[in-house]
Amino acid sequence: MGVLSIILLVLFVISALALIFLVAIQDEKSQGLGGIFGGSSDSAFGSGSSKFLTRLTTYMAIAFVVLALLVGVTTKSSSSTLLETAASVQSTDAAWYSADSSADTAVTE
Repeated sequence: MGVLSIILLVLFVISALALIFLVAIQDEKSQGLGGIFGGSSDSAFGSGSSKFLTRLTTYMAIAFVVLALLVGVTTKSSSSTLLETAASVQSTDAAWYSADSSADTAVTE
């Protein structure tokens, strides 16, 4: 895995956690889970925070989707590479199995 894909993956996880947090603190009027934390988020964060939190949640959701697509594109591998890998693993397993079985017959005889 390249450095770019690791950085994108870390950003993806951070954006997912931030999005979960932002949705959880939305006020009750927006059908959020803000009431769990002891009241309306408008009183805790100021009078104009509802509009700000809604806008920030929208931007975070867009960033989450874009990062998900980028992580998917950077970590995908072609099907020919997967087939070649599977074939090499199978031939390696066959070589180990034949070497183990010949050693077992030599010991038993």
